[in-house]
Amino acid sequence: MLFINEVSEKLKLKAELRSINANADANRPEESFFSKLDSSLKKNTAFIKRLRNMTDAQKDSLIKDMNMLNLTKYISEAAAAIVDAKLKMSDVNTAVQICSILHQRYSEFSAQLLEHWQKVLPMKKDEKISNPSKIRVDLRFYAELVSSGVFSLREGLPLLGNLLTVLTASDKEEHGNVNILLSFCRHCGEDYAGLAPRKYRILSEKFGVEIPKSDFLPADRQKGLRNLLKEYYKSLCKHLIKDYKVLQNMEKQNHRILQTKGELSVERKEKFESTQTAFQKLLSNTQQFADIVDENMPDLPKDESFPQDNESTTLDVHNRFKDGEADGSLSIWEDDDTRCFYENLPDLKAFIPGILFKDSSQVPLQNQNDSAEEKLEEDLSKLEIEDAELLEVEAEELKDSGKIDDKDLTETLMQEIEDTEEESAVINTANKLLLDGFLTSLLNCVNREIIDQAAVDFCMNLNTRPNRKKLVRSLFLVPRTRLDLLPFYARFVATLNPCMPDIAADLVAMLKQDFKFHIKKKDQINIESKVKTVRFIGELVKFKVFPKSEALFCLKLLLSDFIHHHIEMACNLLETCGRFLFRAPDSHQRTKVLLEQMMRKKSVMPLDSRYTTMIENAFYYCNPPEVAPIVKVERPPMHEYIRKLLYRDLAKNSTDKSSEKYSSSAKVLRQMRKLDWDDPETAAYITKCLTAVWNVKYYNIRCVANLLAG
Repeated sequence: MLFINEVSEKLKLKAELRSINANADANRPEESFFSKLDSSLKKNTAFIKRLRNMTDAQKDSLIKDMNMLNLTKYISEAAAAIVDAKLKMSDVNTAVQICSILHQRYSEFSAQLLEHWQKVLPMKKDEKISNPSKIRVDLRFYAELVSSGVFSLREGLPLLGNLLTVLTASDKEEHGNVNILLSFCRHCGEDYAGLAPRKYRILSEKFGVEIPKSDFLPADRQKGLRNLLKEYYKSLCKHLIKDYKVLQNMEKQNHRILQTKGELSVERKEKFESTQTAFQKLLSNTQQFADIVDENMPDLPKDESFPQDNESTTLDVHNRFKDGEADGSLSIWEDDDTRCFYENLPDLKAFIPGILFKDSSQVPLQNQNDSAEEKLEEDLSKLEIEDAELLEVEAEELKDSGKIDDKDLTETLMQEIEDTEEESAVINTANKLLLDGFLTSLLNCVNREIIDQAAVDFCMNLNTRPNRKKLVRSLFLVPRTRLDLLPFYARFVATLNPCMPDIAADLVAMLKQDFKFHIKKKDQINIESKVKTVRFIGELVKFKVFPKSEALFCLKLLLSDFIHHHIEMACNLLETCGRFLFRAPDSHQRTKVLLEQMMRKKSVMPLDSRYTTMIENAFYYCNPPEVAPIVKVERPPMHEYIRKLLYRDLAKNSTDKSSEKYSSSAKVLRQMRKLDWDDPETAAYITKCLTAVWNVKYYNIRCVANLLAG
């Protein structure tokens, strides 16, 4: 009813205004009226300037000033200013009211205004619109002037009809004018084409309420414009279907590339996104146009050969782990305990006063609002580069920066710690002892409760910038033989991350730097340190502290030079976080491609049997072969009881071997004699079980023989 009331009120006001403007010739003031008004050049010129920038907020002040001025000598300038004004849609009603007042007061105003419109609005068939926003507002403004009676139908309709014909006839391929026509249909469609939105028409029919109709034009004259708009809509539907097929083909190609390479190039990804955005915009415009002209939306063809989701235009990674959480066999984690260890972290912010981590929590974090898939794809696109070139560039950067010379990062940090201890031997002794004791106690944190309590203690008592730096060094310098500490250290860092993000950021940077050092060095020593680094990276990946994209890139670098220690590093990385990356929906496809690449390298390279076994173990840990579940045979209760007697109870030794009465054989013999031997089925099954002697252990065959002997 609200819509009905609004339409009725709008049509009523417009009809009244049209009636007043139509009778303006008989009601215009005489010459004596204008002699009382202000005719000064200064005020009239200022008013003309205000007309060029009029807005809806200035409506009252403009009307007030206009009633005090004599614009007889400035009508042409006023008309030009109104036509050239940069209006918004919200300003059109104010402009129409200003024009109506001028038309009612000055007889030559409408002719001057029409003359200026005829200079601005006419368009050639192939002329390109330079400013669509201006045309959109001007079209509505001019149509409102005609429907308000400022221009007569004989004067105003030809120019409007010509403009609409050019806008539709010259735009049946690109449909760049669809927003202009949509705006016209929304605001003026009722007056010129008798249009009513489909949703309101359906509601009016449902509740038996009639939608008010405009009496501005007769139905036969409205029909011509309505047919013109429907022809334009048909071409819009063809354009939509064509673009949809193009988008489907592009999505199919991208899906094929993802299946083979595991990643898309930056250019292809950007092209797909731009095409998808353009299609969504076209789809939205088509839906709005269909509602306004009361037509059905076209059916978009579906390619049955390509797997479709609910959103047919969304590029997705199709893998069997997408909804794996519902199935334990396909879950990211091996069991619930593992999932709880890596996902259920204590919330320090919930029970620790904010003042204790106020400064440390203000370190800027990565934008966590992006979806995991978008972030991963973006990072992989940035990291997409030829391996050989990348290694050369990184080597040059590391060499030029002087960060890594001939010393390992571990040795460098150890030297820094020794120098720092010598310099601050007598400074803050109490705090130093407290921190040293805490760092030493970390080596004994070998379960979840202890490491969680350590995180709380550090946040409560030791949270300062120097202490955080020393903590990061201590975590990085974990003994290379204590690989059992890495999961707990990673949990410790992940727990502190919401309150102290700089700890995670610094540790990740150190691990990446150490990894690059080992890649650059290409030596065959310190394998334990290399394994420690990659396993630490893997543990942090599972806590979502180390980016997945960076971990996959590390694996890619190792596979690019897949020899000696790089094989062990790659296998250890996969054994730590390979299953997590393989079963995570956003990294599955990329990991799958890298695993296949690793297996191809294994098959063509002459590797030692130890390396071959290591590679196969890592691969099948990440992607274990599908094993058919064991189907348990359902047997009748009597058959189960017979099997229990023969295969389990018969094997039990009696506690008193001297007494046959209490031996297991005697008990089984008594029970077997009590069975229904007259039943052919029971007797046949007992015979079958007794002959299947391979079901008992070799040592217990004598018991079966003893049972048969009675």
